[in-house]
Amino acid sequence: MDLTELRKAVTEAELVDAHAHNIVAINSALPFISGFSEANGDALSYAPHSLSFKRNLKDVAELYGCEKTLHGVEEHRRLAGLQSISSTCFRAAGISVILIDDGLRLDKKHEISWHKNFAPVVGRILRIEHLAEEILNEELPVGSSWTLDFFTEIFVGKLKSYPFIGDKIFGLKSIAAYRSGLEINTNVTKKDAEEGLAEVLHAAKPVRISNKSFIDYVFTRSLEVALLFDLPMQIHTGFGDKDLDMRLSNPLHLRDVLEDKRFSKCRIVLLHASYPFSKEASYLASIYPQVYLDFGLAVPKLSVHGMISSVKELLELAPIKKVMFSTDGYAFPETFYLGAKKSREVVFSVLRDACADENSVSPNFVKVNGNDSEDDVSFVRVIWSDASGQQRCRVVPKNRFNDVVTKNGIGLTFASMGMTSFTDGPADETNLTGVGEIRLMPDLSTKWRIPWVKQEEMVLADMHLKPGEAWEYCPREALRRVSKILKDEFNLVMNAGFENEFFILKGILRYGILLSLGKFVIEHFRSMVIIWNTNEKLVQGWEGRIVPFDSTPYSSTSSYDAASYLFHEVIPALHSLNITVEQLHAESGKGQFEMALGHTACMHAADNLIYTREVIRAITRKHGLLATFMPKYSLDEIGSGAHVHISLWQNGQNVFMGSGGFSRHGMSKVGEEFLAGVLHHLPAILAFTAPIPNSYDRIQPNTWSGAYKCWGKENREAPLRTACPPGIQHGLVSNFEIKSFDGCANPHLGLAAILAAGIDGLRNHLSLPEPIDTNPSSLDAELERLPKSLSESLEALKEDNAFTDLIGEKLLVAIKGIRKAEIDYYSNHKDAYKQLIYRY
Repeated sequence: MDLTELRKAVTEAELVDAHAHNIVAINSALPFISGFSEANGDALSYAPHSLSFKRNLKDVAELYGCEKTLHGVEEHRRLAGLQSISSTCFRAAGISVILIDDGLRLDKKHEISWHKNFAPVVGRILRIEHLAEEILNEELPVGSSWTLDFFTEIFVGKLKSYPFIGDKIFGLKSIAAYRSGLEINTNVTKKDAEEGLAEVLHAAKPVRISNKSFIDYVFTRSLEVALLFDLPMQIHTGFGDKDLDMRLSNPLHLRDVLEDKRFSKCRIVLLHASYPFSKEASYLASIYPQVYLDFGLAVPKLSVHGMISSVKELLELAPIKKVMFSTDGYAFPETFYLGAKKSREVVFSVLRDACADENSVSPNFVKVNGNDSEDDVSFVRVIWSDASGQQRCRVVPKNRFNDVVTKNGIGLTFASMGMTSFTDGPADETNLTGVGEIRLMPDLSTKWRIPWVKQEEMVLADMHLKPGEAWEYCPREALRRVSKILKDEFNLVMNAGFENEFFILKGILRYGILLSLGKFVIEHFRSMVIIWNTNEKLVQGWEGRIVPFDSTPYSSTSSYDAASYLFHEVIPALHSLNITVEQLHAESGKGQFEMALGHTACMHAADNLIYTREVIRAITRKHGLLATFMPKYSLDEIGSGAHVHISLWQNGQNVFMGSGGFSRHGMSKVGEEFLAGVLHHLPAILAFTAPIPNSYDRIQPNTWSGAYKCWGKENREAPLRTACPPGIQHGLVSNFEIKSFDGCANPHLGLAAILAAGIDGLRNHLSLPEPIDTNPSSLDAELERLPKSLSESLEALKEDNAFTDLIGEKLLVAIKGIRKAEIDYYSNHKDAYKQLIYRY
């Protein structure tokens, strides 16, 4: 290997600091010298006599160009100020992402958001024991008392809300090693956990959790949430300050956790090189696929020999791609600089020696951030959904994605959010043109390896005017903004779960030819010949036509059998993206299927819907077939929707359901007011959820699509249906379903509109009319018909002022302009809707 190239790669690599802590104010009581040692108290006075202190102090002094003494560095810090020295340290460190565990108690520490001054991306690592202590330190209402179930409800609820609302987290962290050791029992009994909680509460406040059974219980519940949201769990292992019993921090104690099949897919990150148990950590990473290693703290706190030997020991058995970088920086920006500087030096030294000794170390290891799950990725698709609901992407080489796009995004014209379903140009009345450019900024929490094609990843993008400044037309930002209002005003989180209906279509030759080919040719015809292009012709040049995949009835086993080979690819692909599929079945239409996804926080649900459509379309296309989500691909067929189930959550508990205090119609008061708001604004909501003229060919009486403005209990002809699924107490409802939502809707904008209507219902304490318990079409003279056309829903939106402040005036103008253009075009081109099978 060319050592010059190796050094250049290691030196210039942008770093993802996967584990760090808050920086403190310049006048913090924390002594600056503590940044050089794990010692405290009287032991800290010996720190200046360690080799690591002398080396690190020299490096900092050279960076600042000041006297190479502790006094000289401290004086420079005081005169320059924290902002200046932080900029200097982070610029020299080359850190592009910082993930901060803010559970460390530090005097006058800065909030996580403050650190965004020095790195493009700053995220949070949530310390689970700290969260548990915060909860137990809260004052309960008079007459209330803690129980294990009550604690679990609040604790799990908060964990589930953090990845999507407010304090977004990128991982969890446990300091069980500091409290009771790493021999964690993932099957701790409820009785033992309850006794442990009682012992914790018996001690004086502030609460400090130290009971082993209760710590093991908290850890296990946290792993369940980590698995649900595909969050890594960082675990302190190896050395630390004197509160730690190192005999209990050997990662080999984690065997019961690693052998528990429930958590075999939960990524475990062993922090601090597990020093002095580096070889043990390397062994675990080599035999358990879920174990990853991090060498922060060991670098730069050890001597030069200690740093190099610990990293070499990690690599003795562990796969290279499982060894991750972090600074474990805390309190002082100098710790981040030293962690990055020494890591680069150590990595180069280790790789150089390995090349000399064995000539077998992969150069890809210079990506010491450990973010990439595969080393062979060539391209990344950056995906967005526009205001007409079309999913689009830009593709960039992986190196450029890492080096440029993650920090600066991809340029995109303003016009992209004004495009319609019939042409790739902005509609006249959107106020969007080819003048002006935004940045597509990848949301790295949504980055996944593409299941159906090798060497590619995909990621969803936010729209920014410039990195860090959201564009007011961005659909994901609109949903994020309205979700925050619901959380801030009412302490509520909206969950959503989509039911995807779609048709699988195939192309055939002119009638009669296919039947004469014989079984062998037919099988090969399916996989080799039927390849689509935009002219609806087979690539061989033969004229063809499009027909349903099959012609069997609702929930037909034959239909599923015919398509099972597709779903045996689709379902695992979705699971690899952490998307839960609850069930699927053949629908009433010929070649039509429905796939129900699990419910989750609304932002995550919308993201999942976009990826689900990508998976289904790609895998059917791979087999020479075409999946379409358009509402009514054939006017003679039943329509397809994207029904969405909505529920409200507070502190991890479903509060849409009624309770002892209030249970009208099986709903809580909050639930009724929210649903009443959605019902009241439903005609205008349709402009978001049924966004093209073809949508209204589906929304017809007696088709289970909801054609009248009403609601009902388990009434599938009502557009709003309250549901009592299996497992819910009789008489109560867990959620409500909106049937007038289809596959042409941008899911983020559709959910934002539903949220805005619900918020209006909560603000004005709206109440519901009586439910309709019969077919609404039989009450045609009494019930208001929902808009029969996009023109009517657009007029309803223009007359409804509730969305202006919540959705944003400029975004609404663009949406109205696009809808008007859709109306004008399709009224003049009656058969143009047939081309939408290729767009949706």
